[in-house]
Amino acid sequence: MVSKITLGTQGLRVGRIGLGCMGMSQWYGATDDNESVRTLHRALELGVDFFDSAEAYGPFTNERLLQRAFAGRREEVVIATKFGLRIVDGQIVGVDSSQSNLQKVVEASLKRLGTDHIDVLYQHRLDPTIPIEEVVGAMGRLVDQGKVKYLGLCEVGTSTIERAHKTHPISVVQGEYSLWERNVEQQILPLLHNLGIGYVAFCPLGRGFLTGKAVSATHYDANDFRQQDPRFREENFAANTFLTESILALAASWSMTPAQLALAWLLTRSPHLAVIPGTKRVAYLEENVAADDCVLNDEQLQAIEALLGQWAVAGERYEQRMMQFIDR
Repeated sequence: MVSKITLGTQGLRVGRIGLGCMGMSQWYGATDDNESVRTLHRALELGVDFFDSAEAYGPFTNERLLQRAFAGRREEVVIATKFGLRIVDGQIVGVDSSQSNLQKVVEASLKRLGTDHIDVLYQHRLDPTIPIEEVVGAMGRLVDQGKVKYLGLCEVGTSTIERAHKTHPISVVQGEYSLWERNVEQQILPLLHNLGIGYVAFCPLGRGFLTGKAVSATHYDANDFRQQDPRFREENFAANTFLTESILALAASWSMTPAQLALAWLLTRSPHLAVIPGTKRVAYLEENVAADDCVLNDEQLQAIEALLGQWAVAGERYEQRMMQFIDR
């Protein structure tokens, strides 16, 4: 069973390995709702209780999938969802954290999820046109109304976090963190520790690259996010494969899969950190959850650091259009 941790100081308690549900609805190849539901049900059997969704996933279909899977079992799960993107004709065209959009999105999410409350509500991306104090103040009123339990922010910098937390307690910050994306270590994680805010790491397996099973961008279907991912492009793929090949060798010598090593390493970074590897298949879910039992000793951690010191990731996290939504 997955170990429990507390994120933040408002009482949010979840399994430290959760499940990112985005890929069940879009962006990572063909979807299969029946297999996704089986995966969600198996997650509950394995002690996973933290599920990450958003109105933008699908868009609008991922939350309905969770409602289908968790019908009659709402009390067993902690559901996180997000608002703050502007979606037109099924496409994300910008950001919108206005109070009117917040109210509209939350009401629609509650309906799609089939629930009277959202456990964790994130602002999906910073809206530079609206002060974060105004946004978080409006989110906080939803907590007062009982429609939301805990507040979170995604992909935000230190100044935004500090200002938000002064307005209303923030329980969690979500961002990308993995063996090949460590940008949060210098400033974000120390600040969160000082403020008593938890961290939720998405893409902990580098969109599958760190499993050792990835192929270069041109091999993916046109609707697969990785076809546009700079780190999967031919000019960067070979350099990044050096890391995965090295991780494969270390993991094999320690009787782990590379995915388990990557997750186990992340879980050593903070006692107030949860990971939400995404998958839509039972087999990969079971592999990921088994990382909770993979304990890395000091010698192994030093070997990983030595490896990372010999290599630098090639390529940006996103293509230029998407990078503009990141608060740095």
